[in-house]
Amino acid sequence: MTARISIARPAGQGGYPPSYSSAPPSYSPDPHGLSNPRPSAGYRAANPDDPVEKLRAYASQAEDYVEIYSQPLKPHLPAIGRFLIVVTFLEDALRIMTQWGDQLWYLQRHRKFPWGISHFFLLINVITMLVGSGAVITKRHTEFAVGGLLGVVIIQGFGYGLIFDLNFFLRNLSVIGGLVMVMTEAMFTNKKRFAGLPSLSENDRKKYFLLAGRVLLIFLFLGFILQGEWTIARFFLSIIGLAACGMVAVGFKAKWSASFLVVVLSIFNVFVNNWWSVHSAHPQRDFLKYDFFQTLSIVGGLILLVNMGPGGLSVDEKKKTY
Repeated sequence: MTARISIARPAGQGGYPPSYSSAPPSYSPDPHGLSNPRPSAGYRAANPDDPVEKLRAYASQAEDYVEIYSQPLKPHLPAIGRFLIVVTFLEDALRIMTQWGDQLWYLQRHRKFPWGISHFFLLINVITMLVGSGAVITKRHTEFAVGGLLGVVIIQGFGYGLIFDLNFFLRNLSVIGGLVMVMTEAMFTNKKRFAGLPSLSENDRKKYFLLAGRVLLIFLFLGFILQGEWTIARFFLSIIGLAACGMVAVGFKAKWSASFLVVVLSIFNVFVNNWWSVHSAHPQRDFLKYDFFQTLSIVGGLILLVNMGPGGLSVDEKKKTY
């Protein structure tokens, strides 16, 4: 009992027996493991009255929960992310094949494509999307597959006359961000193929690709804010979503904020882009389906970000170095 009472007294002043110059090595101040083994800043605010400290404590705790609960899925996250990123290209290829006549009519009548050129345009799009998507899923020749799919995004924008449509432009920037994340993941697992750019090290290329992917991924939310009618729920969702997008862009608590966006976008996608509830003859059905699968692609990019982390050019990484 006396040992417990006197543990706070300094050594050499009667706190320990004469044979010890310091506390006995076998003594533990928390024998039952009830205290938090981590530094208190990870879970509790250093200054309880400071709202910034509180927010940091909550964010750290949330990030730990994400890390814990994502462990069972972690081995499968890369495959899930890659599949979701290319699912919009697979759906687009299927739509062109099932609506071949309508696609030709639109290109020839409204876009003034000559006969034969319109056929070649659709055919090259379908082949590139199917082959490129398959290569991304199976992780074969990823750099060529990503280049082909990027080409499809660009030529479709010009071919269908949507390149100057702001919502289309922002959404496709996010899809491009997902493809950049695929390229970055390939760099992590296949270093020899990316041996070019001698002025940059392997780590430098990863950092810049991850930064570009993070920034491009958040453009979807800008498109969401600019379209649709405003409600109170939409306003608060936009504010919270923009905050999470900013955190992803600068790489602050990036895994937590990316996980939050995955959940929000998935719920939003099911309830807003519910194309399955619209009649097959309704013209809005194709637009909803297009938005639904594009959002899935962006969710896939965020999943890859959760798996790989924000990279070297981020606030999280700078904090580690300090």
